Amino acid sequence: MKKNIVKIAIFTAFSSFTVFSSCSNEFLDIASEENIAIDDQATQSPEKYVNGIYGMFTDWDYAFSWLGVTEMISDNADKGSSSTDNGGDKRDLDELLHSSTTGSVEAMWTKFYKTIGRSSYSIKYTTESTITDTEKSRLIGEAKFLRALSYFYLVRMFGDVVIQDLEDASTYSVRQPKAEVYAYIEEDLLDAISKLPLKSEYAAKDLGRATKGAAQGLLAKVYLYQGKNQQAYDMATTVINSGQYDLEADYATTWRVETENGKESLFEIQARGTAVAHGVQQYSETQGARGTGGWGWGFNVPSQNLLDAFNAEGDAIRRDATIIFRGETLYDGRLVPTSVENPMYNEKAYSSANLGSGDGDKNIRVIRFSEMLLIQAEAANEIGQDALSSLNRVRARVKLAPVSGLSKDQLRTKIWNERRLELAFEHDRWFDLVRTGQAKAMMAANGKIFVTGKHELFPIPNAQLIQTPSMTQNPGW
Repeated sequence: MKKNIVKIAIFTAFSSFTVFSSCSNEFLDIASEENIAIDDQATQSPEKYVNGIYGMFTDWDYAFSWLGVTEMISDNADKGSSSTDNGGDKRDLDELLHSSTTGSVEAMWTKFYKTIGRSSYSIKYTTESTITDTEKSRLIGEAKFLRALSYFYLVRMFGDVVIQDLEDASTYSVRQPKAEVYAYIEEDLLDAISKLPLKSEYAAKDLGRATKGAAQGLLAKVYLYQGKNQQAYDMATTVINSGQYDLEADYATTWRVETENGKESLFEIQARGTAVAHGVQQYSETQGARGTGGWGWGFNVPSQNLLDAFNAEGDAIRRDATIIFRGETLYDGRLVPTSVENPMYNEKAYSSANLGSGDGDKNIRVIRFSEMLLIQAEAANEIGQDALSSLNRVRARVKLAPVSGLSKDQLRTKIWNERRLELAFEHDRWFDLVRTGQAKAMMAANGKIFVTGKHELFPIPNAQLIQTPSMTQNPGW
């Protein structure tokens, strides 16, 4: 019989695990059965349960809600689309008018917890399985990495959050302090690091699975977000010196099909491209050029503020690889007609083959090697180590002059700006603004009012507070 885990709707882990087929990655190439019930554990392999966790990151929420709470809300992007299309709640997010009933906020809260629940079930059933110790260790490591990633997304958005315990539902209305959540994430990642293979140790059919380097890279980022600069520096350095990763020679290719799971990739969400086993559902479609001659809905468009930032740095290479301009001819020969509605679009979401197909074929980069260099640089600057070598390595690829002769404070600001330009539209900008204390000033420069003491965190969704009245709300909401 199925186990009764939680009585709270938003926290309830799915009682079935989606399993999906793959065109390019055999570890997702599973027979057409789509749902595996929890009480099927005796007849289904633990690997299929773990594969179901990866599938959570391909759902619609990551194609639209995630865009709203990461990019449209920031100074990197505007809502886009037509002036009369609010995109549900996207105009509110763009204008910092969101609330506890904003659908995108609730969607991501729910998605993260469902993913966490699925991860915890997978760990439990893998632990109890009779597969080899080697396979068991790897699968548990993968599940812990994915659970840590979900908690990291949660804690950045909401601060204090509930730590799910499958064995104790009584704690599910109690938000744990942010420091304890981060400690939980660190514990999962350290265990994952001890269990996962190096990227080079995976067979080609398994490329895309979480690796030791992915867990180390995420842990470096987790340390950075907590201000643990020595630990962030050490972990980023470990990845950089591992020999597993390097920069792609041409920045413009870093989000194209030819570099998927390539040498710069620590972790990315795998796309499949055919129904029912879609990639990140409608990720390219929602951000494609809108209007006559276009191929999408036109949301999440680059802001003039971002364009100005690229131009101020003289950064033509990253600018032109990040922004599609109305009237340009793209790298694959496609002309973007002047008849499309918006002047700019997100090129990192562009799919040459699938264009605006609902079932996309584009892998979503989550952690890249260049970010490790920038984490190393930022942390090094804070602890008195050499920050220039790694920073200038990132800049050299895009033919920018090396940085030198700056004070510690000047260099910090320079690294933050480098991070913005290198990682634009990779879903970190809003959280970086909050983390670095730049949010109020930067949003004001973009014509938006950031309320200190409120906007640092998203509100706990009202639907959750109705389910659990004892749960506290974040300040200002």
